[in-house]
Amino acid sequence: MSAPDLNTLEGMVLDRNEPVFNEPWEAQAFAMTIALYEQEVFTWEEWAAALSAQIHGGETRDYYQHWLAALEAITQAKGITSASAIDQREQDWHAAAARTPHGEPIEL
Repeated sequence: MSAPDLNTLEGMVLDRNEPVFNEPWEAQAFAMTIALYEQEVFTWEEWAAALSAQIHGGETRDYYQHWLAALEAITQAKGITSASAIDQREQDWHAAAARTPHGEPIEL
């Protein structure tokens, strides 16, 4: 598959033709991906294939939503986590966000 034209991805903000982070979670997902790659959990070719599959998978998402979906998929495929663990973490986060006063950091 060819590399996507980043200008055509919904929600993509570019600086010097490179994607930039719009939210802290995007930077965190990026950092987790790099850390897992550096720990040799997956190769860069495997990562590129996982991200490409998400981008070309037919769902309309922002670039970093594709990135997060690819990270979830590859970590599940590698046995690092499971769909149920991801779902539980998301529920925990929503519960923590609901009980956190506006403007305060969310703690799990």
